[in-house]
Amino acid sequence: MDDVWPWLTGLPPPPGPAGEPEPPPPPQAVVALAAFPDGTTSIVLQADHVASADGDEEETTTTLVDFSLALNATDGGAAPRVLWTSGRFKAASGVALQRQLLARLLDEVITLSPFVPCLSGGNLIGGAPEYSKLDEEFVAGILGNGSAPAAAASFFSLALLLRLFWLCATQAPADTGFLFFQALGADIERALVDCRPALAMFLASVGPDVEERFMRSLGYMLAKLCLLREMQLQAAEPAIRRRALPAACLSYATEMHGLWVLRGYAPVLAMPRVTGAASMATPITALPHEVPEEPALRYGLVHQQLEVVAQLEYAVRAARGERFVTVGVRVDNVRVRVARLGFRKDDADGAGGEGDDNDAMDGERHFPSRLRLWVGPRFGASYATGPSLGRSTGNPEQDVETMRTVKGAFAGGSTKLANNNNGGGVPPRIIKAKTRSSARTRNRSWRWEQEAEGSAGVFEGVLCDPVTGTEISAWRGDNNNGGGFAGAAADPRNGMRRRYGGPGRAFSKMRGLVVAGDELPEEVTWRVGRGAEGRTLPWRVGLKAWLTYLPNEVRSRHFETRCVEWAHEVDLPLAAVNGDDRAFTPTLRYAFIIYSTVIYLVCPI
Repeated sequence: MDDVWPWLTGLPPPPGPAGEPEPPPPPQAVVALAAFPDGTTSIVLQADHVASADGDEEETTTTLVDFSLALNATDGGAAPRVLWTSGRFKAASGVALQRQLLARLLDEVITLSPFVPCLSGGNLIGGAPEYSKLDEEFVAGILGNGSAPAAAASFFSLALLLRLFWLCATQAPADTGFLFFQALGADIERALVDCRPALAMFLASVGPDVEERFMRSLGYMLAKLCLLREMQLQAAEPAIRRRALPAACLSYATEMHGLWVLRGYAPVLAMPRVTGAASMATPITALPHEVPEEPALRYGLVHQQLEVVAQLEYAVRAARGERFVTVGVRVDNVRVRVARLGFRKDDADGAGGEGDDNDAMDGERHFPSRLRLWVGPRFGASYATGPSLGRSTGNPEQDVETMRTVKGAFAGGSTKLANNNNGGGVPPRIIKAKTRSSARTRNRSWRWEQEAEGSAGVFEGVLCDPVTGTEISAWRGDNNNGGGFAGAAADPRNGMRRRYGGPGRAFSKMRGLVVAGDELPEEVTWRVGRGAEGRTLPWRVGLKAWLTYLPNEVRSRHFETRCVEWAHEVDLPLAAVNGDDRAFTPTLRYAFIIYSTVIYLVCPI
């Protein structure tokens, strides 16, 4: 794949020396992408040059280039089997060809994205929504706006690999898919690492809707790659068998309109497992068959992707006469969702969205069990003092209600018995007392806290079993089977069953988690010297997420917890703003005086 980008740059061939006629381009140029070890079949990218006349004059011609992906069989002299064609582009220069081909690849990859149920109302047949296609100028702006040439070349390689994957999955012979992952698996991993700057620029430019579709299309390919890697490593040592694919966990962060936005995507199999239990060493592809639905459960669990959006709102306040600037950060929104990567048979009918009762495996998903969101100055920086936290350590509230009821009863015996016992005729008195007490405790599924690590403020939430109070992310199977050791966590599997239904559920009906400002209204503050006003300081933001699977509505012994962490650097613009002047600018001051005068004239005191 490293030869494709420079190969495109040389199309069409450069013109000859001055005064000599320009040589005609070759009718076809071919570059090999992958080949079987025996060399019988290879996947090639070829460019066909066609001369087209402009206007009525025969002397004016334009060279058009048509790219295609084909299977080239070297034995028997068979013609290459064309799998895909791009359409004809004007071969003005190699750079223009790169941009046009990249735009076409991205358009088709986005169209082939897995089904998005929440947008099914406006989708076309097949689950593909209409959107404005990318053009050459848009792609040129992405590749040329601060992206290094190596990152741009890797981003093109990733788009080409992704389009080739969909060809292998839908149109190519079965053995071509195995060739794709066997020969190009290392190229996928290398492209994922090198293309991050260009990929972040692309995702931030296309908007959330197109971004989601592109990342689900990419996540589907990465899920297949992780599944194949795990199947191939089953015979290896357990330490190697648990190896994940961190390069597939992609994220980026940006500053926009007073918000720091961090977005992360990770196929579940690409996230490393949290070790600690013997069952964690068993790959998901080797789970025991307990019930007939178990193969479908395994298939559903490996085709899932974590999608996280964290929005932090920052505010810079400077009071008149103070020697410092206050930087306050609070959580505006955190959205976590585990999306299904795959297609359903009823997608073409526009029905059968997520949450339908006809899909027994729809509720069998990983779910977020712990979140840690942190923000602060650049590591090792001394320009900020803090953080000052806005929430104390939570003390659980418990309301105890006690009610005592005393009931008296008089029971008399016979007169003879009363005379013998008391010497008189007074019957004995028997008093019965009854006491009843009740306690009421306020329990919440998610418990949020604030902490500080160095100069960073940390917002951390932990999911607890509503029945036993066990922290889901910290529970391991060996905790419950430890022979009665003290402190063993109670088994939360019964309490987390049917977790997507009922009034006390911890997740939404779309199997997601939303944390808004009403849950975390307190802010974390830092103080920066007034000398930094007018500058842009580097700040950092990071997120660590734990995903857990426990059976929801099926019978299965499988459980696991996986974890992923992202960290990025963002910009903090410290504009020279005075809090008092900002509140009452001259225009606002005059408006306030006029408004006060009108109020006084209408309603005099």
